[in-house]
Amino acid sequence: MPTYTAPLRDMQFVLHEMLNVESTYKAFPAYQDLDAPTINQILEEAGKFASEVIQPLNQIGDRDGCTRNPDGSVTTPAGFRAAYQSFIEAGWPALACDPAYGGQGLPLLVNAALYEMLNSANQAWAMYPGLSHGAYECLHAHGTPEQKNVYLKKLVSGEWTGTMCLTESHCGTDLGLLKTQATPLPDGSYTITGTKIFISSGDHDLGTNILHLVLARLPGAPEGTKGISLFVVPKFLPNTDGSVGARNAVECGSLEHKMGIHGNSTCVMNFDGAIGTLVGEQHKGLNAMFVMMNSARLGVGMQGLGLTEVAYQNSVTYARDRLQMRSLKGPKAPEKPADPIIVHPDVRRMLLTQRAWAEGGRAFSYWVAQMIDVEINSQDEKEREAVADLVALLTPIVKAFLTDNAFASANEGMQVYGGHGYIAEWGVEQFVRDARINMIYEGTNGIQALDLLGRKVLSDMGAKLRKLGKIVKEFIEEEGVHKQMAEFIDPLADLAKQFEKLTMDLGMKAMMNRDEVGAASVPYLRVAGHLVYAYLFARMAKIALTKQKQKSSDSFYDAKLLTARFYYAKLLPETASQILAVRAGSASLMKMDADLF
Repeated sequence: MPTYTAPLRDMQFVLHEMLNVESTYKAFPAYQDLDAPTINQILEEAGKFASEVIQPLNQIGDRDGCTRNPDGSVTTPAGFRAAYQSFIEAGWPALACDPAYGGQGLPLLVNAALYEMLNSANQAWAMYPGLSHGAYECLHAHGTPEQKNVYLKKLVSGEWTGTMCLTESHCGTDLGLLKTQATPLPDGSYTITGTKIFISSGDHDLGTNILHLVLARLPGAPEGTKGISLFVVPKFLPNTDGSVGARNAVECGSLEHKMGIHGNSTCVMNFDGAIGTLVGEQHKGLNAMFVMMNSARLGVGMQGLGLTEVAYQNSVTYARDRLQMRSLKGPKAPEKPADPIIVHPDVRRMLLTQRAWAEGGRAFSYWVAQMIDVEINSQDEKEREAVADLVALLTPIVKAFLTDNAFASANEGMQVYGGHGYIAEWGVEQFVRDARINMIYEGTNGIQALDLLGRKVLSDMGAKLRKLGKIVKEFIEEEGVHKQMAEFIDPLADLAKQFEKLTMDLGMKAMMNRDEVGAASVPYLRVAGHLVYAYLFARMAKIALTKQKQKSSDSFYDAKLLTARFYYAKLLPETASQILAVRAGSASLMKMDADLF
């Protein structure tokens, strides 16, 4: 059976030594009393919950899955409900929520660290409260006073949960084609009629009510995305005192039979004249839903990070114990019949690949979460605008790069285990299956790449990208004078120059042929992801080198530096092939007539 231990030392390194959380957040009135010991204590308790309560349920959920009952309700796997009750009793849903609604008022960054651990331990279970937090954010930002009064305290406490209902069978990511209808009623509410598919946590037995955030069309609405409105549709209609009332006309029509995350109820949801209320303005549902979708994309990236970490941990444990062959340089464990496979160079390549993807992903996702906190809390309008642009630019990279790397890491883990990796009892094959969905969720990674290149880079003539470039260039200028940093700064500076020229050349080609954007977007995002990782690994290497210079006896810094060197030596060179792929253009893709496929 797999195990999981929260990587608290590395989490604390990123939070306190790289991001300087305590000093950064004390600039904001809401976090004046927040300090490093408090954060560390929260993470320690979260790590215990993840490893002791929900991790043991991971294989159970995968094996047993969810059950749809004759009345359309869904029962989750054994132990899931009790674990959720423990979760809400400990106050975890309220961690990063507004104190006005019963929240603890902690930063999003702390919440992100919590969810990294939950996703490592049991992604299928973690998706239930994770989606609820997205619903909270959407209603907190766009709900009416009445909606906030009725729903937010229940979401914050965890008593009620939330979903996002976007996709329909005929439209997938192209939401402009959705057909679900909303019909106004005299009292200002609406009836919602239609079918949504692939709805994570669509029905379950964890909370006492489920709030569905549903995209639908009003009568006479414009075609396409400009005619979409957002509605909140509860499973049970609330009574005036906040208690659960009559059953609404929405139910799970069926459970999807799927490759992984069996412990999460992925539902076909039927709305048969269900009562809902409008969130935000008519025909501007995507604007209101965007808060939830942005949060979900960061959350899916964190799902990738969680699986990367747990796959790495179990791969290392197996590689230390598994005996097979001798080291090419002679026996390393002569008292044993063979050496542990961790002595073999290619096994180390796989382990270090997993480790580098995990440590880079942690630094990246935490950095973005911190910027979101700055955007929300800063009193400086220019600072808010700057970080908002950076978050918009980096969110699709977080989602796609981390989940691509997570699937690769899980596959490396299976390879480390060899034949045992293919056998269910070891658990590593579940990581592969679970990781695969994250590359599809919340806009496939191809869609994220188009969003990055088309909407976030080319649409504003690279204005957002230049803000990232400025951060990287300032770091290069500051550290380029230090000889000990040359092994990191020189490759980083070279990639930054190549990426800048690549973007300019691609922009020129795109003006002549828009297919150039679609042809280049996926390899372009890979290069962008590596640029961010190279920058962050250089920052982490600087800290480690400083600690070494100070004669620190903590071997953590030695390992951090070696991981950074591995990343630069073995993973960063991927950018060369991806740049060639971008420059190859669209001709080889688009010349073939569709009938010849």
